[in-house]
Amino acid sequence: MPKNHAHVQEFFTARAADWDTRFPDDGPAHAAAVGALGLRAGDAVLDAGCGTGRALPALRAAVGPGGTVLGVDLTPAMLDAAVRAGRDTSGVLLLADVARLPLRSRSLDAVFAAGLVSHLAQPEPDLAALARVVRPGGRLALFHPLGRAALAARHGRTVTDDDVRAEANLRPLLARSGWRLDAYTDEDDRFLALAARTR
Repeated sequence: MPKNHAHVQEFFTARAADWDTRFPDDGPAHAAAVGALGLRAGDAVLDAGCGTGRALPALRAAVGPGGTVLGVDLTPAMLDAAVRAGRDTSGVLLLADVARLPLRSRSLDAVFAAGLVSHLAQPEPDLAALARVVRPGGRLALFHPLGRAALAARHGRTVTDDDVRAEANLRPLLARSGWRLDAYTDEDDRFLALAARTR
């Protein structure tokens, strides 16, 4: 998987136009993961690495019309695809690096991140950058519509112990980055790690 900005942009630019058609059945899984965040009406939430914005409608529904929904992605083509799909009506889209978010510290209640963590060039400082913009006690959902083994199989690989998403690796990584891992699910049809911002 790509790890630096240029590779991430190249990888996703090449796939942006048909991303939604390649994975047409992921919508309910995104909505269920958003539901696990426990958002309330009026909350401010960030979709970090929002891609084509598939989670934005569910995030908007969760926080209501008085809430704030931001979608941030590094790849212009993915944000363009989100606009073409009409998902910009659910939130504000920003072209930005999650490691350098143009947001005030402690300004958000939660972060949703689908497929993001395995694409981070520097997982610890990047997750710490996300922690900076979340209030103490705020929530983080690291999600993928496939579990680690199923995703590896899709790419013709096997799961390895050095996978950043393995619980034994993710728990201390989150702790060093300002998060406490509260729940961890790794099943064939879902990967979901829920964490809380520590003080």
